[in-house]
Amino acid sequence: MFSSFTCCDGREEVIQAWYMDDSEEDQRLPHHKDPKEFLSLDKLAELGVLSWRLDADNYETDEDLKKIRESRGYSYMDFCEVCPEKLPNYEVKVKSFFEEHLHTDEEIRYCVAGSGYFDVRDRNEAWIRVWVKKGGMIVLPAGIYHRFTVDSDNYIKAMRLFVGEPVWTPYNRPHDHLPARKEYIDNFVKVNEGGVIDASA
Repeated sequence: MFSSFTCCDGREEVIQAWYMDDSEEDQRLPHHKDPKEFLSLDKLAELGVLSWRLDADNYETDEDLKKIRESRGYSYMDFCEVCPEKLPNYEVKVKSFFEEHLHTDEEIRYCVAGSGYFDVRDRNEAWIRVWVKKGGMIVLPAGIYHRFTVDSDNYIKAMRLFVGEPVWTPYNRPHDHLPARKEYIDNFVKVNEGGVIDASA
């Protein structure tokens, strides 16, 4: 589905992914390994993370965005700006977003301005940093452990999409008993590895 969107050229200009180092430095830094270890967006898709490049300057009339929303049932839409000027208790909020958690529904974010990092776990529990810039849209599947932070520019404006009425509840790790987590393991971990891992490790 959506091969014309998900495989289009140019996604790597607005979405990049790499394995993170283990440094405890500021979460807003890139945290590349040495040497750097990048991942393709196709590898991200094997973890259930979908991505598109869209026209952020014309999101109100973008036919590609409209088709994605109609096909995937994204009926709800709003915007979230994360920056010191717009978000009360900014530093506290940014730290809370960085707590590892999952949701029982997809997390859909379309960056229309600025940039930020969405970190996800791979099948071996290593952190992958996904840098989303203006024009990049990603879908994190229900049940994937992840976290978010702004980068060193301290600004992102993202469109949030949802199927039906939005539910933003984060379930901080561990919440491996939730059906959404079990479905994620079945659909993306066991299927792609051909084996079983300890999801609570």
